[in-house]
Amino acid sequence: MTLVRHEGARTVNDNVRRGLGASPAGEGLLRRRRRRRWARGAALAVGVVVVAAAGAGWAVYAKLSANITPDDAAAAELARYERERPTALVRDAQNILLIGSDTRAGDGNGQYGRDLGSERSDTTILLHLAADRRSATAVSLPRDLMVDIPGCRRADGSRSEPVFAMFNHAFQVGGSACTIRTVEKLTDIRIDHHMVVDFSGFKEMVDAVDGVQVCLKEPIDDKAAKLKLPAGRVTLDGEQALGYVRARKSIGDGSDTERMERQQRFLGALVNKVQSNDVLLNPVKLYPVLDAATSSLTTDPELASLRGLYQLVRGLRDIPAEHVQFLTVPRESYVYDANRDQLVEPEAQKLFARLRADQPVAVARSDSQEVLRETPGADPGNGPSAAPTFRGNTAAEHTCE
Repeated sequence: MTLVRHEGARTVNDNVRRGLGASPAGEGLLRRRRRRRWARGAALAVGVVVVAAAGAGWAVYAKLSANITPDDAAAAELARYERERPTALVRDAQNILLIGSDTRAGDGNGQYGRDLGSERSDTTILLHLAADRRSATAVSLPRDLMVDIPGCRRADGSRSEPVFAMFNHAFQVGGSACTIRTVEKLTDIRIDHHMVVDFSGFKEMVDAVDGVQVCLKEPIDDKAAKLKLPAGRVTLDGEQALGYVRARKSIGDGSDTERMERQQRFLGALVNKVQSNDVLLNPVKLYPVLDAATSSLTTDPELASLRGLYQLVRGLRDIPAEHVQFLTVPRESYVYDANRDQLVEPEAQKLFARLRADQPVAVARSDSQEVLRETPGADPGNGPSAAPTFRGNTAAEHTCE
């Protein structure tokens, strides 16, 4: 509106100087009336554009928010067991459980196997966000880890009995709520939020950022994963990325530990891609990323909106890539079955205790052992202390270099 008034004033003054508006009647008046009508029309047009833009913005916001599925059943189940859940120790620190589901139900997932009416946690990561939002630590929990699983509510309303079993059995029996309770029992860490994503959602996210580059030391030819890639730098699309993070038999030593480390390196590369200005500052590229990310998510009700997600991640964009850390919980072969895992103690409890207290940990690459050494670190509450260094990597590392 201000622009219209300024433009109208400039035009009238020019007309006066040319003698077109000196008389209150005749051609000058006719032209002034026409210009007033034009000014009113222009103002109306500007108003329509502003309203339309606001409406489009609200429509986009509403669509993206509606994409997210709230996990109301899990929230109700966790509320039922609130008294037995751990207490959060550090204000503003956040612990989010990221669950990758191997469900074959839903669009695009059937090609990865038959839908047997149940799903398991193919990948589970405990993401700790420091209270000052200067670091993030992602801890992979092996699906073959032998753990105590509490009695949980099944999908049909019945309840299971407590059992000592593989970790991914928790999700199969009682979904995300059972997995959260199992993790809390294992770590004594309060889970503040959770997110569940399936195969199709993972692929869409990768495709939305135009693929993610990885560096391969040797070619890959895995028929089971439908993956054939050359050595060197390769940009993976969504389908290839899914095969890459899920493959076991033909890559590395075939262990689940090696597979988790590969997943961590890939997630680091994905973080780098999303953090790049080419994505975050380009609305044309950012919208598909947000659409894919929200469409693939089932979250706790508090996160099930763009506002909730924004409040969670708004400080994460300022975390340097070298402070985004990935590691696997210290594990070893289960004493009674070499095909299963058990925690390495006391190293695992040391890791959980530091995350629980929001104290620093460090990661370094190594092929020999899970916990490498003690390194000096700052403990705000008790002065200088030793920050344990675990086998892992950061989002800043590139395997080709």
